Amino acid sequence: MHLIDIIIFIVYFLGMLGIGFFFFQKNKTSDDYYVGGRDMGSVHIGLSVVATDVGGGFSIGLGGLGFIMGVAGSWMLFTGLIGAWLSAVFLIPKVNRLSKRINLLTFPQLFEFFYSPRVALLAGVISAIGYLGFTSSQLLAGAKLASATFTTLNLQQALIIMGIIAVVYTVAGGLKAVIYTDTVQWIILMSGLVFIGIPMGYYAVGGYEGIAKEVRPEMLQLTNVSWVQLLNWGVTIIPIWFVGMTLYQRIYACRDEKTARRAWYVAGLFEYPIMAFMGVLLGLFARVGLDQGMFEYLNYYEVSDMDEEMGLPLLLRTVLPAGLTGLMLSAYFSAIMSTADSCLMAASGNVVTDILGRFLPLKGDEKKVLRYSQIATFIIGAVALLIALSMKNVLELMLLSYAFMVSGLFVPVIGGMYWKRSTPIAAFWAMLLGGGTTLFLILTAYELPYGLDANIAGISISALSFIILSYLTPRPEISAAEKLTNSTN
Repeated sequence: MHLIDIIIFIVYFLGMLGIGFFFFQKNKTSDDYYVGGRDMGSVHIGLSVVATDVGGGFSIGLGGLGFIMGVAGSWMLFTGLIGAWLSAVFLIPKVNRLSKRINLLTFPQLFEFFYSPRVALLAGVISAIGYLGFTSSQLLAGAKLASATFTTLNLQQALIIMGIIAVVYTVAGGLKAVIYTDTVQWIILMSGLVFIGIPMGYYAVGGYEGIAKEVRPEMLQLTNVSWVQLLNWGVTIIPIWFVGMTLYQRIYACRDEKTARRAWYVAGLFEYPIMAFMGVLLGLFARVGLDQGMFEYLNYYEVSDMDEEMGLPLLLRTVLPAGLTGLMLSAYFSAIMSTADSCLMAASGNVVTDILGRFLPLKGDEKKVLRYSQIATFIIGAVALLIALSMKNVLELMLLSYAFMVSGLFVPVIGGMYWKRSTPIAAFWAMLLGGGTTLFLILTAYELPYGLDANIAGISISALSFIILSYLTPRPEISAAEKLTNSTN
């Protein structure tokens, strides 16, 4: 890699660390650290939402989908558009107003309001485990990009470097640092893709003629995807917009409901079609480049020779000249860091507020809460790094984390908002049985008929147990849905 590219990298990472330490001096309370003082605008929030949700994992993962299935891989983020807009209509109007009244900091605190402290504790454990895995996937994505770029780095060394940088500036800065760096990172990524990555990749493979000559015709068709794949993506990704701790933190951080809804609509459009097609096209270009012999100098001759998620970073490294390589790869590192830091914040909030906060005397001592939060963020980041060292596929790790959270949390949160018969016992067992079913099927590698995702079984078990137990257990005098209505009117 050329010296000028290395300088660009160093300047970029120093800039991100600088933002983190700038806000380190400004964080005085847990509100500052976890929800940015509750007065953020729609532009910063909107860019932060899409940067967090798409991020580096989906960017690298989309490249892998484009490499193996072509443009039809873009449908995965269409489910993100649906999830963003549905949550803007059905979730935000209830949650944003409630957060202002009772000062919510985390997603599981909503379960305490709806149900009971025991249910909130279980929700905190499920959310923390899910975001621990999700953080690992982002570090792995960054490591793949780095190891493909710097030939002197192996994957393990790249993982350690990525982990240290992401953890240090997140520990220091809190949510405001995360949101402001997300804004900068997303602008860098979009500019890099639009003006550098896609045009130069397209030119390098010979334009449309080169693409059409090398790839199978179905890889250029949006119909090259099965109904089972679409269903699995939809059931895993759409509900995450209703249970994602990182998304709730941003709802709480918005100054009002209108700001939050506007941010979510914008985020949906960035997911699909903008990022969806950019990611898969670069992956498709990488597949064409491989077939044309572009990576033979690295000893990659056939599809079977390489990890499909390495195609995109190898393409960028190969076709971009000095200077532009540094800019484009900084853009992808931006996306990765923007998701890694948000997931770290989410897991830290779950551990400190929803788990430790129930056993340690933290209330009323803001300085102690802030220090515990920073220590927890550091420890969680270290554990996420250890998990990433044992995994190989970014998209698989991300979707597994999503599936675990969704199968345990989606049904109880919707029931709490909209079903008057919901009870704490029903919510508790729906979370335990739903998440447990998905985890069991994943760990045992049990395959459902037609290739359906384990998450479908988990959500089904969760919904069935929630409904049955809601009828069999005592109904509270004021249901969760009624309590929510009374608090937000």
